[in-house]
Amino acid sequence: MSGDQFRSQWNQFKGELKKQWGKFIEAHLVQTEGDDDKFIGSLQERYGDQKKAVRQEVDQWYEQHQAAKPGLTSRAR
Repeated sequence: MSGDQFRSQWNQFKGELKKQWGKFIEAHLVQTEGDDDKFIGSLQERYGDQKKAVRQEVDQWYEQHQAAKPGLTSRAR
């Protein structure tokens, strides 16, 4: 997923993100401001995962949610 794709759909994703990664709270989501690099960094900080593994997990999550929305296109980084 590109940074532009992430930012453009940030508000739609916030609720789903909180379901997927339960350790996130609203303040964390506000801090990332829809920036995918900030989001990945926050995931790493809270979950201790390495950046590559976290990015793959986020990309997989993004692809699954995009597949469920007809008419939207997605691409992996």
